[in-house]
Amino acid sequence: MDRLASMAVFVKAVDLGSFAAAATALDLSGPMVGKHVRFLEERLGVRLLNRTTRRQSLTDFGRAYYERCRVVLAEAEAADALAADQLSEPRGRLRVTMPALFGRRCVVPILLELARRHPALEFDLSFSDHFADLAGDGYDLAIRSLSAGTGNLDDRAGTIVRRIARHHMVVCGSPSYLAKHGAPRQIEDLGGHHGIIYSRSGRVRPWLFPRSDHAPAEVTPINRLRLDDLDAIADAAVAGMGLAWLPGWLVRERLQAGALVPLLADQPGLHYDNYALWLQTPHLPLKVRYAVDALAAALPRFMT
Repeated sequence: MDRLASMAVFVKAVDLGSFAAAATALDLSGPMVGKHVRFLEERLGVRLLNRTTRRQSLTDFGRAYYERCRVVLAEAEAADALAADQLSEPRGRLRVTMPALFGRRCVVPILLELARRHPALEFDLSFSDHFADLAGDGYDLAIRSLSAGTGNLDDRAGTIVRRIARHHMVVCGSPSYLAKHGAPRQIEDLGGHHGIIYSRSGRVRPWLFPRSDHAPAEVTPINRLRLDDLDAIADAAVAGMGLAWLPGWLVRERLQAGALVPLLADQPGLHYDNYALWLQTPHLPLKVRYAVDALAAALPRFMT
């Protein structure tokens, strides 16, 4: 058997926690995954995994060997990537995970244009608001947003993080709502207004407003409408059901059409930073570099 291929199977089995999961990810049979691991153990003369019918765990030597295998595989991938770079044409499959609505509205148009320009590229795009495990789930690239000043993605071990854009949040309401209830003049007024609130898994998300040298101020308006879809919140706001706190890229067309009116324009608004994340490797694959550069160049125009 090929030693490098067996190393790749072994690493995948460890990353995913089982032979069955590795078999599915690699399109192999379960017995073939076991055969690759046994090949390595027989060649080394040392057991790598303790296996029972219910679970598997690395031996002490297996843990050290696993770390070495990851380095070897990364170097092998980097060597192969040199050939692709020589061709100056990104190629192969690019697996990207991104938030559902933001991904569909802002990220996908840029990646589709990239696909048109580079026919040797293949794309597997996944839409989820949950943060994926890049290594465990096999993604090349993740796109995520984080409110400015409220967190940090840079502390993810083994992960490279690049900010590619920034979008702002807008408090807005329909002309019909404002005619009936009036417009808030300052942030403190929001507590007396009806709001359409984003809520997921029973957790109500407050509206955040930056303050100098302090954590953002949290405001939760009166709310009897709680939705877990931002587009639906925007539609409810247009219908006059309350005020909404939404990303500027989402409500831009509604604001331009006059269906919604921006409020508190003189108050500081919260910004969300949009990041690209990928696993640290000795040589960045050309397909990842092209995708990140394309997003960094084009995504800001979707934010205005």
